[in-house]
Amino acid sequence: MIIYQTGNILHDQADAIINTVNTVGVMGKGLALQFKKAFPDNFKAYKKACDDKSLVIGQVLSVPLNSISAPFYVINFPTKAHWKGHSKLDFIEQGLNSLKAEVKRLELKSVAIPALGSGLGGLPWQQVELLIKEHLADMPDVEWRIYPPQAAPKAEAMLNKTKRPAMTTGRAAVLGLIERYVSTGFGYRLSLLEVQKLVYFLTAVGEPLNKVVFQKHHYGPYADVLRHVLDKMEGHFISGYADGLNKPETPIELKGDAVTEALNYLEQHTETKQRFDKVAKLIEGFESQNGMELLSTVHWVATQECGDKVLTSEDVINGVHGWSARKANMKSAHILAAWNRLREQGWLDSKAPTL
Repeated sequence: MIIYQTGNILHDQADAIINTVNTVGVMGKGLALQFKKAFPDNFKAYKKACDDKSLVIGQVLSVPLNSISAPFYVINFPTKAHWKGHSKLDFIEQGLNSLKAEVKRLELKSVAIPALGSGLGGLPWQQVELLIKEHLADMPDVEWRIYPPQAAPKAEAMLNKTKRPAMTTGRAAVLGLIERYVSTGFGYRLSLLEVQKLVYFLTAVGEPLNKVVFQKHHYGPYADVLRHVLDKMEGHFISGYADGLNKPETPIELKGDAVTEALNYLEQHTETKQRFDKVAKLIEGFESQNGMELLSTVHWVATQECGDKVLTSEDVINGVHGWSARKANMKSAHILAAWNRLREQGWLDSKAPTL
């Protein structure tokens, strides 16, 4: 019997819940990342199967949860070969045949099924839905609970059973800056874009954040590895990044006593605290998405693209405007204001003139 459900599939109490995966051991975004946090032991078993090359397209992997209440299993269903690729209807069809055999073997009475390959996988739901109905119709004694495509649940509603990471100087500085940023009283809601820029300035002032390397990007300096850093902090120190979707507008909020712990930690690490204070002072008055993009872009142009040249106002403006069509719209007066803030507070070469 097929029934349709809404809500968070991770809260379903079917005998088994389907987790859509790739075959290379990565649960980096969307529903798969939510499963990784909700069922860490399942991820370990899945990762081992990928490393052993035993998990392939057309073959599901059941992992017992050793629970006294449902769900009793997570069934990992490969909908794509590589996380960078797209799902294919043929993959779904092969997987459904394997799923039916596994459900019979385990004698399951109910199974919760997400929109297989229709989210980040890119398949049209109407075609996937038709395949599901056709393949499962001959098992009417099983309750197939189908979850059509829907928006991700709010971050606070997502399960997270991962181990709380230890506080470090880097995490403490980032958390402290987030708190300083949102406590201005102007009602700003911090986004992922702004977190990127806060971390950029921390690295620029010398904070040794391992493997966080920035490059020139659409919205200014960007470090892709930062999404992994935030993923580890999610649900423990911050909230908002639970599904791992790396969108600039993604809102990030602090959790519980994270700030108190971070600031106490910083007081014990004076060098990081000094760097933290320098960044906090720099960003005063620039606390917005546009302000942080502007400030970091001007800093990048001045320190990464102009060498030892003594810059004129024209050089700085052209450097920013030439970055992209988006940045060509930045006002010259704002660019020069950002430059002078950086210069006045010692972020530029001592030879840098006031513009």
